[in-house]
Amino acid sequence: MNIRFLGTGTSQGVPVIGCDCEVCRSVDFRDKRFRCSVHIETEGKSLVIDTGPDFRMQMLRADIHQLDAVIYTHEHKDHTAGLDDIRPFNFRQKKDMPVYGRSQVLNQIRQEYSYVFSEKKYPGVPQVLPIEIDEKAFEVEGITINPIPVMHHKLPVLGFRVGDFTYITDANYISEESKEKIKGSKILVLNALQKTPHLSHFTLEEAIEMAQMLGAEQTYFTHISHKLGLHREVESELPEGIHLAYDGLMLSLP
Repeated sequence: MNIRFLGTGTSQGVPVIGCDCEVCRSVDFRDKRFRCSVHIETEGKSLVIDTGPDFRMQMLRADIHQLDAVIYTHEHKDHTAGLDDIRPFNFRQKKDMPVYGRSQVLNQIRQEYSYVFSEKKYPGVPQVLPIEIDEKAFEVEGITINPIPVMHHKLPVLGFRVGDFTYITDANYISEESKEKIKGSKILVLNALQKTPHLSHFTLEEAIEMAQMLGAEQTYFTHISHKLGLHREVESELPEGIHLAYDGLMLSLP
C-alpha cells in the first residue's frame, strides 16, 4: 500500500489569503498546505479520500492518471468542492466514478452539483455513481474499507481504516468503540489544527494524547492551520513516532 498526502491544510489552506504571519510567509515547502485529501494505492487500485477545492492541482502535482473511486469523510465544502474535476478520469477511463459517502453527504452533493444529476444533462458534466455507506465495512474494487465514526463538534464524520492504515480528519471526539477499531494500526493519521482550544478539532496537545493512547507505530498529523506554527519547529517538539504530515509526503505499508 502506498499513501500520498495530497493536502494537509485546514479549510482555508496555508498560506491564508491576506495573512502576513511567519507561517504564511514561510518559504519552507512543508508550510504550503492544500486542503485535506489523501491518495491510497493498493492492489493495483487508486482511491482518494475527499476532493476539496484544490483537487485539480493535487491530481496534477501528484501525476495521478488512474482513479477508481472517491470516498468522502463528510459534507463540508473543503472536502467536496473539487468533485467536478473528476471529469478527466471519466473521459480517460470511460466509466462513471463511484462516489462513496453517508446519505447526508450524498444528499449535499446532489444539491451542490444538481447539474450532474439532472434528467437532461449538459454534455461533458461529471459522470458519478453515488454509493451510500454507513458505519459497516464495505468493499471498493475488492478492497475492504472499515469506517471509523468520529464527531466533528456535533457533526458525524467518518474516518477510514484500510488494512493497517487509519485516516481520521475533522474530529474532536472518538468514542471507545471507534478507538477499538483503530487500535493495531501501523500508521494513523489524525487532525491537529492548532495549539489553542477549538470547538470542533483536536488541538496539538489533544492529538498527541490521542495518538499515544491509540498506540500506532507511526502517527501523522494533518488538517493543520497556520496557527499551529512553522513545520520545522513543531516537528522538532513532537514525541517519538509522531510527526507532522506535509503535502506530497509518501508512506508505504507492506
